[in-house]
Amino acid sequence: MSLPSRPLSAAIFDMDGTLVDNMRFHVQAWVSLSRSLGIESPAERFEREFNGRRNAEIIPALLGRPVSAEELIQLEERKESHYRDLYAPHLRLLHGGHELLTRLREAGLKLAVASAAPHANRAFVLDGLRLRPFFSQVVGAEDVERGKPAPDVFLAAAKALGVEPSASVVFEDAVNGILAARAAGMFAVGVSTLIPAEVLREAGAHWVIPDFASLPDDFEQLLFGAPRALV
Repeated sequence: MSLPSRPLSAAIFDMDGTLVDNMRFHVQAWVSLSRSLGIESPAERFEREFNGRRNAEIIPALLGRPVSAEELIQLEERKESHYRDLYAPHLRLLHGGHELLTRLREAGLKLAVASAAPHANRAFVLDGLRLRPFFSQVVGAEDVERGKPAPDVFLAAAKALGVEPSASVVFEDAVNGILAARAAGMFAVGVSTLIPAEVLREAGAHWVIPDFASLPDDFEQLLFGAPRALV
């Protein structure tokens, strides 16, 4: 995928592990739920295999059997309410996030959130940090049939924004999310809050950043038309 000669028109953000550095709290909640169900599943499984997937996919895989809609709702709420309790004292935007979102909006890019997080978790972060005014669209797991690494959620976000997938860049922390962005025909930026940078690059990330405070010069040019001036 070659770099375009003009700036992109849309930026799509995953939420968990990307806008906020919260994945270790999700992992703690998953491990706790698993143990309460008599299942010993290592943290690494949730970090690598399940990160970016919908709960409706994770829970049956974890239990090794189909689950009813009622059981799915019950187990999802146990896990997610525990996660919110764990993360609430630490809720904050990833370093440099407010400045980047402001710059993107001022540059005229359309912004969306595309996340597998349940509605209550999206509200917890987006409303808790007052981020909704930045995003004209928020696409969730309930809006698509397949979770990441399928490209559905990112394609749905591009469609909602009214932009071509090839004119979009995705910010994403998970291997499954990078694979989904590439499958959607979008540029992919790996955010290495949990997964090592080299793993995100191997998955296909065009760039990898530790946070939003410092972007590579060629990525600055892709977004804004020129490298950022030093002050």
